[in-house]
Amino acid sequence: MKTQQMNLFIVDDNKLVISDLKNYLIQRFGMFLNISTFNDGESCMRNLKNDTHIVILDYELHGKNGLEILKEIKAEHPKIEVIMFSGNEDIGTAIQSFRNGATDYVIKGQGSWKKLTKILYDIITEPIRIIVREFKVTKFMAVFLLTFVIMGIIVVFVVRAMNK
Repeated sequence: MKTQQMNLFIVDDNKLVISDLKNYLIQRFGMFLNISTFNDGESCMRNLKNDTHIVILDYELHGKNGLEILKEIKAEHPKIEVIMFSGNEDIGTAIQSFRNGATDYVIKGQGSWKKLTKILYDIITEPIRIIVREFKVTKFMAVFLLTFVIMGIIVVFVVRAMNK
């Protein structure tokens, strides 16, 4: 059975940051993330689709800045999780990011990749936490139920495809 991947975009004008961050995330989440990278916000916007789940977005970009791109992403695809990842330590920029729909604001530097890892882990495991909270079951039972439901959906699609 193929694991459902989440589509993640990294948008940064620093190619070294993009390369290193992509490799780091592949090591941490390999089979769970399908990562695409972009050097500017405009190319990111041209490639956004409804199946894009997460965008890690730098604030300082060539052309439009990250805040402008964040507004565009949220206007077109409000369900996409956008994590601002910036060297800009201005609290006003962080507040504006949250007001415009950012999921989180991570300042580049020591410990920032670890923080990104935790945020991504929380996004990826959100369905399990919802099941645990709403149905008051253990994490093990939530994973079992989620797996059971997914397998059931797959079987229904396979049976329908065979009957056509």
